[in-house]
Amino acid sequence: MTATDGGDSADDLEYADAPDAVVCEYCGAPFADEELRALHRGHAHSDALTDDQRAAFEAAYQDEQAEIRQFRLKALGLLVLLYFVFLMGYALV
Repeated sequence: MTATDGGDSADDLEYADAPDAVVCEYCGAPFADEELRALHRGHAHSDALTDDQRAAFEAAYQDEQAEIRQFRLKALGLLVLLYFVFLMGYALV
């Protein structure tokens, strides 16, 4: 997949030939699990979703947002810790 070809065809995706892939019923794109398919449907096919699919998208989106927030907090904590380690190391040397 290159930057010039757009790269969204099902043949270009990693899970295209996986036997346990979850497939989008709108475009045929394969996904590793239901949550990723729900996120895809919500972003790519939002105007065609049923109420259950929309609820699945919103739940998956909220879960993803919580995971991203947790990662950001951990990254910030690590940067602060690293800053003080270098500050104390500089102060002692």
